[in-house]
Amino acid sequence: MNLKPDDWIAHGKVRAREIPGGLEVTIDGLTTQAGYYKPLVREFFRKTWRGGRPAFGDFSVEIAMEYTGDPPWLDLDNLAKAILDAIKGYAFHDDAQVCRLLVERRAGERERITIRIQKF
Repeated sequence: MNLKPDDWIAHGKVRAREIPGGLEVTIDGLTTQAGYYKPLVREFFRKTWRGGRPAFGDFSVEIAMEYTGDPPWLDLDNLAKAILDAIKGYAFHDDAQVCRLLVERRAGERERITIRIQKF
């Protein structure tokens, strides 16, 4: 299924869209403070998101941090925890429902974080 760019719902640095079996979220820009992302994403879901509601069952979550230049000094485990806490209550009811988690740092064309949440 090909989704068009206008399928995205955006507010500030955060945008999201429903994908087959789940949800995709991107956050523009990077900071070394993982705690920065939790309130940013929660505000987006609380104020802007009108898509699907949290579901029960098992989920797969992929978090990709893309950077340009030198990799930022950011612990990926802290980033994952902040992101999972932020999407809890919007994509799934509890982060204990995550049965597969992939977190990676990779060079990219722009600095951003991409999160894909799918039913497992």
